Amino acid sequence: MTALAPRIAELAYYPVKGCAAVRPATAVITPAGIAHDRAFLVVDRDGVFRTQRRHPQLALISPQVSPDGSRMTLRHPDLPALSFAVVRDGPRRPVELFGNAFQGIDQGPDVGRWLSRAVGEEAGLVRVPPDHRRVTDGHTPGTSGYADSSAVHILSRATLALLDERLRSAGEPTVPMERFRPNIVVEGWERPHTEDLLRRVTIGGCELGYAKLALRCVVTTVDQRSARKAGPEPLRTLAGYRRTRGGVAFGAKFAVVRPGAVAVGDPVEVAEWGASEL
Repeated sequence: MTALAPRIAELAYYPVKGCAAVRPATAVITPAGIAHDRAFLVVDRDGVFRTQRRHPQLALISPQVSPDGSRMTLRHPDLPALSFAVVRDGPRRPVELFGNAFQGIDQGPDVGRWLSRAVGEEAGLVRVPPDHRRVTDGHTPGTSGYADSSAVHILSRATLALLDERLRSAGEPTVPMERFRPNIVVEGWERPHTEDLLRRVTIGGCELGYAKLALRCVVTTVDQRSARKAGPEPLRTLAGYRRTRGGVAFGAKFAVVRPGAVAVGDPVEVAEWGASEL
């Protein structure tokens, strides 16, 4: 039986950081990642970011943004849907993301009231301004919106399969790919954690450069369908074989070297390999 050539199995982007994914068949990779990925941020009254780390209920909010970015619809199982025109330019307000200072464009009080009901605390929504000039770190510098760090997160099915095998061996339930919120899921690599070894890779019409390993947090313990924290797994099992400086690593982050279009089924062509940093 011929092995499957490495290719894109899934695409996902997250218009509002911490909220549910959009899973397209095709996408445009911009210098900041998939178009509209983490372009919006839920904040408190002081502009401090909210994520599933402390507010897992964000997982129940499903955002949809129009292709041109001019309109957004927010859905929640317990609330009427809210559709609104996106404020793409205007007065800036200070926002804080992991202690770093950025700017955001507030989407208005109606959106804030809707989000406050969904989150259960006072909240607002901001969008990255057109002059957002964030510089991300790692081996290949780049930019991103309100993502944790680099623009594109890649994870392979082989990597998840190894974790699920270890979970089963420990008598624990397996976890779905959505727990790790990747942008690009690759199938066709037989060796787990092959994504750790990529240094330059062409996928569809874009080229990506390796930035760093993806360090995992408590968001991986949140059931993305129910917004309930499910306990110490999969972090406990990952700590047994994927511990590195700063935490546990699972997947890899990449900067955009050349923007372009991608689609499910596109081949993943590696131009340069490196050694694992684990």
